[in-house]
Amino acid sequence: MRICIYGGTFDPPHIGHMHACEAFLKSFSVDKMYIVPTSTPPHKIRVSTVSGIDRLEMCKLAFSGLSDLIEVSDVELKREGKSYTADTIRYFKNKGNEDIYLLCGTDMMLTLDSWYNAKYILTNAKIVCMRRENDEETEKRLKIKMIEYREKYNTEAHILELDAIELSSSEIRERITTLSINGLITDGVMEYITKKGLYRKE
Repeated sequence: MRICIYGGTFDPPHIGHMHACEAFLKSFSVDKMYIVPTSTPPHKIRVSTVSGIDRLEMCKLAFSGLSDLIEVSDVELKREGKSYTADTIRYFKNKGNEDIYLLCGTDMMLTLDSWYNAKYILTNAKIVCMRRENDEETEKRLKIKMIEYREKYNTEAHILELDAIELSSSEIRERITTLSINGLITDGVMEYITKKGLYRKE
């Protein structure tokens, strides 16, 4: 099968994440797209006050209605210790998925070769970078990396141009206390956050 893996903390999932999924599915043909909430990302300093189960449930609420091709996976949440992208790719390959796309952001695209077991990632997945920035310097750096990955690892790399949505999960968390987040997350996710009292202590 041909699949896409889209991992992240999704703390909480918002319209920027959903827009990225929709843009990918319009540009690439896959049999399944897996949303993978991370457990303990090795590159993240902040420790979430929200449990993995809550983030998983919010992802189900946010992404389930976008496409029948999308499925939320708890593979990293069930794994003990830190979440490594290489291990997640290996898990899905062992399930018989030989053709794998990895959807990532600009920062990840530029640093992927320094990640844990980078060679495995770059030789077993096609990289699709979601680019929201619109500056020449970033574009130049991305193109250099794409060429480097192709030449060194024979990796298929793409840039997916997205309309600018200046939004982050940290911004959502900050604004939740004022409830000024209408339209930034789905009603289902907002109801879940309110019911569970999430992020109120941050």
